[in-house]
Amino acid sequence: MRKLADRGLVEPLKAYAASGRPFLGVCVGLQLLFDGSEEGGGVECLGILPGTVRRFPADKGLKVPQIGWNDVSIVRQHALLDDVPDRTYFYFVHSYYADPADPTMIVGTAEYGVDFPAIVAHANVVATQFHPEKSADLGVRLYANFGRIAAGTMASSVHAYSRD
Repeated sequence: MRKLADRGLVEPLKAYAASGRPFLGVCVGLQLLFDGSEEGGGVECLGILPGTVRRFPADKGLKVPQIGWNDVSIVRQHALLDDVPDRTYFYFVHSYYADPADPTMIVGTAEYGVDFPAIVAHANVVATQFHPEKSADLGVRLYANFGRIAAGTMASSVHAYSRD
C-alpha cells in the first residue's frame, strides 16, 4: 500500500474499480482490494471490497507461506471460470488470505488449514489469490476469459461496484 500511495495510484485504482470497467486483481492484488490487512501489525488497504486480510493461523502446523499447487472448489459460477472445471489445481504463493465481510462475493475456495477464498467477484471486480500465469493451461484460460469479459465479447453481469 505504501508503494501504491507513493506513486499516487490509490485514488486512480479506486476510481477505475468504481467506473464499472472490468477489474482483475491477482495474489496480493486480491488482498489489496479489501479494507485492511493484519500484515505488519495492521495496514489500511484500498477498501474496494469489505473485509479483512488475515494471516494463516500459526497453531495449525502450516508451513507459511503456502507455496505450491492447491485445488479450487467453485462455489458459484462466473464468466471468469468458463471452461474451467471444479477442483482445478492452481499455483499459490501467500501467507495471508481474504476474509470477506460479504460471503456472496466468494466464487471459489481452497483449503490450507482453513477454507479461504481463492476467487472473489463482485460486479466488475474479480480477483484470484493464486497466480493464473503460473497455473498452466487452465490459468491461461482464466486470463483469456477475463480478456473476453473486458472486450465485451463474453456475457457477464458487469456493472460498477458500489459498497452502498
